Amino acid sequence: MTSAPSARTFEVRHVQLARAAFAAIAAVMITFSPDHSAAVGLAVFSGFAIATGLVLLLSVWLVYPAGVRWPAVLLGIVTVGAGMVSGLGPVRETIGFFAVVITWAVIAGVIELVAGIVGIRSARPRTVAVRPGEVAPWSDGTPRTLMPRGEARDAIVIGAVGLVLALGLLLVQPGYALDYTIEEADATYTLTGITIAVGLFGAYAAIVAVYLGIAGFSPRTAPASQADAPTKESA
Repeated sequence: MTSAPSARTFEVRHVQLARAAFAAIAAVMITFSPDHSAAVGLAVFSGFAIATGLVLLLSVWLVYPAGVRWPAVLLGIVTVGAGMVSGLGPVRETIGFFAVVITWAVIAGVIELVAGIVGIRSARPRTVAVRPGEVAPWSDGTPRTLMPRGEARDAIVIGAVGLVLALGLLLVQPGYALDYTIEEADATYTLTGITIAVGLFGAYAAIVAVYLGIAGFSPRTAPASQADAPTKESA
């Protein structure tokens, strides 16, 4: 009888929890910062993106088996690249914040959304006709799905949230400015487009932190490829 595949030290839940932790840090920094300028927003985004991207790239070797690594590779490269670009001095202005974050949100959102949809479709039960004497194509331990259904569903949600972030930023005018007065404080403030944009990114980070945190701590079921695969008995 063939031995069961060795358990990995790091699992998908660890990737999700690491991403949730970095997103939570970004959300807290933006929430409690009195300065929502482009420089501060891009500084927070840069740290968040580089840390998240490195986690995704490490997961390529530590978590995902060969054949299902492309979403982590693409997401890792795109996210690290966005973090490095946002750390450049000339980019740290209002237009730079909108350009970098919108571009990253669209690309990363599409990658996760596509990966999740492909994962859901590949997880559907399939009937394969097997002739007498032949072996089912999955009985050799070859995975039948790109990713477990739960992970695919999480990818779809996070990808959709990223696209919503991009849409929200597209609806904000970078040059928007509204003066308002708080009589109790006897002070006048200005609500700007960049303030709204940085706040939207903070809200995105908070949603990602909560969702991936819950997903990371949720119970896991055995993948169908392992649960359904028949064991081979030696002659």
